[in-house]
Amino acid sequence: MSTSPVIMITGATSGFGEACARLFADKGWRLIITGRRQQRLDELQQALGGAEKTHTCCFDVSDRQAVEQAFSSLPRSFSQIDVLINNAGLALGLEPAHETRLDDWESMVDTNIKGLLYCTRSVLPNMVERKAGYIINIGSVAGNWPYPGGNVYCGTKAFVRQFSLAVRADLLGSNVRVTNIEPGNAETEFSLVRFKDDKSRADKVYEGTVALRAEDVANTVWWLVNTPEHVNVTTMELMPTHEANGPMSFHRE
Repeated sequence: MSTSPVIMITGATSGFGEACARLFADKGWRLIITGRRQQRLDELQQALGGAEKTHTCCFDVSDRQAVEQAFSSLPRSFSQIDVLINNAGLALGLEPAHETRLDDWESMVDTNIKGLLYCTRSVLPNMVERKAGYIINIGSVAGNWPYPGGNVYCGTKAFVRQFSLAVRADLLGSNVRVTNIEPGNAETEFSLVRFKDDKSRADKVYEGTVALRAEDVANTVWWLVNTPEHVNVTTMELMPTHEANGPMSFHRE
């Protein structure tokens, strides 16, 4: 049986998740990659060395039963997860709170909060029992710095931050580490999903600026995983050089 460590990456079919999968596979890790698009999972599995090195799980993280089934049916060679990257998440719409669609709000809560909860709870008992493991949550600067139209998306990422801190407190003494990475503007499929495949509108988000790349976040994850076991980076905010926090906003009559 291979002794290579195992990493599970949710939302691995694009963006940060795919970049992490490619980097860790290149470093000799075995992977469990999840997503909702089986074809993309299959293509990525083949690109990363086939079924022996990469196990695929096609499910929606917001489906609790599907998450529990996926974890309970992992092949033995992939059942000891060393690192979980809770990457699956999304933003939908940029309308003000009084105009947004409740369906969009619910989808963000179900994916960004509930999906992260289901996966975390599924992996933790084994990590605690082994006194080894690392959970890396992909939050956002939006959890710290709200913006117009962010409403529920910002709220879900604020939850990820506080949940990460609270779980870290629960796990004190277990040797299981928890980190919340908070990326800023990054050029992935994020805006395309937010604007429901309106490519013209999505492209404007990155116009005239240099955003983070998916590989930047993957490299950050790789660095974190390779810090000594006695080091726990609790929270890491990661912005492109072309982005910074702005002044407070005022409405003037």
